[in-house]
Amino acid sequence: MITGDEIETDSHSILSRIVTILLFLLAQLVATLLIGSVALAVRFEPVWSAEAQPVAFIKPSDARAGSLLLKNDDGYADATRLGIDVDITVSGPTIRARVTQLFRNPTQQWVEATYVYPLPDGGAVDTLKMVVGDRVIVGDIKERQQARVIYEEAKQNGQKAALTEQERPNIFTNSVANIGPGETVLVQIEYQEPVHQSGNEFSLRVPLVVAPRYNPAPVVQTADLRTDGSGWGVTRSDPVPDRDRISPQVADPAENAPVNPTSITVRLQAGFPLGDVKSHYHEVQIESPNETTRVIRLANGPVAADRDFELTWKAAAEQAPSVGLFREHVGSADYLLAFVTPPSVAQAEQKQFAREVIFVIDNSGSMGGTSIVQAKASLVYALGRLRPADRFNVIRFDDTMDVLFPSSVPADARHLDTALSFVNGLQARGGTEMVPAMRAALTDNADADAEHIRQVVFLTDGAIGNEQQLFDTIAAMRGRSRVFMVGIGSAPNTFLMTRAAELGRGAFTHIGSVDQVEERMRGLFAKLESPEVTGLTATFSDAAADITPAALPDLYRDEPLVLAAKLDKLAGSIEVKGRIGDRPWVVTLPLANAAQGKGISKLWARRKVSDAEVARTMRQMSPEEADKAILALALEHRLVSRLTSLVAVDKTPSRPAGEPMKPSELPLNLPAGWDFEKVFGERGHLPAEPTERRADAGGAKTQLALLKRPAVVPAPSTLTLPKTATDAEAKMIAGSILLALGLILLAVNRRQRLAR
Repeated sequence: MITGDEIETDSHSILSRIVTILLFLLAQLVATLLIGSVALAVRFEPVWSAEAQPVAFIKPSDARAGSLLLKNDDGYADATRLGIDVDITVSGPTIRARVTQLFRNPTQQWVEATYVYPLPDGGAVDTLKMVVGDRVIVGDIKERQQARVIYEEAKQNGQKAALTEQERPNIFTNSVANIGPGETVLVQIEYQEPVHQSGNEFSLRVPLVVAPRYNPAPVVQTADLRTDGSGWGVTRSDPVPDRDRISPQVADPAENAPVNPTSITVRLQAGFPLGDVKSHYHEVQIESPNETTRVIRLANGPVAADRDFELTWKAAAEQAPSVGLFREHVGSADYLLAFVTPPSVAQAEQKQFAREVIFVIDNSGSMGGTSIVQAKASLVYALGRLRPADRFNVIRFDDTMDVLFPSSVPADARHLDTALSFVNGLQARGGTEMVPAMRAALTDNADADAEHIRQVVFLTDGAIGNEQQLFDTIAAMRGRSRVFMVGIGSAPNTFLMTRAAELGRGAFTHIGSVDQVEERMRGLFAKLESPEVTGLTATFSDAAADITPAALPDLYRDEPLVLAAKLDKLAGSIEVKGRIGDRPWVVTLPLANAAQGKGISKLWARRKVSDAEVARTMRQMSPEEADKAILALALEHRLVSRLTSLVAVDKTPSRPAGEPMKPSELPLNLPAGWDFEKVFGERGHLPAEPTERRADAGGAKTQLALLKRPAVVPAPSTLTLPKTATDAEAKMIAGSILLALGLILLAVNRRQRLAR
């Protein structure tokens, strides 16, 4: 017989179990809702997703990364930049490159896109193509002002048009007018350049980002306006009159993932059996179809356009070819390209000479991060290479300047210790007033050090907009000094480096990572310490030749003489003469043995344009004479130059009459290793310590982490494309739903069992 107490006990037990089950279900329901909410809120960012990632800008602050900035009445809308493809073919001594950029306008407005991009300073840009919808528009070369007028007229008439203009030999601007709502635009640029050779090593360099430039403020001269009618007034002089055209938007890397995904393919056809092929700043995969050919691609897909791409290769044999002769027939003329590397004098045979070396180090804000580390390490290495008979001084500059010693001092232990302490204490800050530092370095006390060979070693990233002021300073003050430029960082201004070294009768080297300091500085000091090849001449036996460079430069150790010539006929031979130290040297090359080359006429014309610019700086040609020569060369050979542009116009109007068009602007990355705050000022919070990202030092992992940084605000989907991210988000949501359903079924089953 069951008592009332037992019934009451059973009832309490059943009630307790029911309450326990209900509390368990409630807890599981809360957990499920939390998991689902987190899954919906957290974004697992894909690598190079089709969705634009938001980004902070210097101007405007509300724009987005990877995008054209489409200005409207309410601010800025977003247009996705889908990517860049760089395809390069190396054919012996020449490089042909095709750069393709793809955009889409996702807005409901008609837009004009303007963007700035870098190219090699020695490149001859000769082709522009634009594809909008089913239209292919090919550019034509025109005088710069005429091309601008044609473009503006087409823009006003509603016609699709593209315009390629040179801002510097290594900075170009593309403008694309009348991109319709939802339209995709493909813009393609092609250029030709020579392969670079140094000793046994050949190389190419692809600049991928325009580094922010320091532009000195305009100088304002004021005179008192008197009431006597004398007419005195105010004059203005701007050292960078085009500052707005070379200063694109820059994303803050501490708050945003890198933008502008870039893929690179190099088809290397060296013309000789290949040995070591190396990419210095990007991880690559290399295919070897045969002994003279390599195909190089990025190993991990597209990368951020935040550093230059550098590829080097060597011959399989211990000694690389020391001469090369190539020809091309265009129109009624033959064009020749010659490489001749003088023999090196053995160290034991070299005559020792005393040197006065002036070291100049840039410690401005753009050198913050890893660049200042590289620069200081390079200068410390250089100081250690000085000999007791040498004299030296050290100059540091930002928007101020310090000269360590009143004049050059002996390279003894006491002075070197003082210099090392000075260098080790440097920090990056301030602006980049380079011209005063160059003036100080070139100021020569010839009476005190007349027996010393005078050399200036200038370490900088070259991130200035007033390059011409620096060139004018070198041309006016170089005297007996030789200027050697050392480019520092992931994206140095190579135009400034090469032109300054040319005007200063020196050489240029680049250091892109701390690991390269010793190797590259050792190569530079091999040039500084070795006898020069001087008094060079080139004579053609049977052909009339227009040679570039017109005045052959002195050469340093491992440097080849590279000359191009336009000939009336391909006959006879070319004889090159010079002196290596105090010894005569001569080599003769028969023109009949020249191999067929590609694009040599373009390289000849591009170098002749550069010669005219140098002659203008050196006051060997008047500005009018130089401009006339440049314009004639550029028009004849279809090259973009300071005075010519490529313009392409679709003859059929596409924008309806009366429909407005909005201007747009494209942002760029901050170069890798730069410190954003050093360049642009405080953010209001401190970023992580910048690190040097290299493929062989975990660079791919760092890049992946940066690309997966959470966005500041959600970015709208602008285009439906296959995504490369995982489906973890969907799986978490589906799993949470299944878990909730399972718990509900379990609860129903328990209640049915209790009811029996």
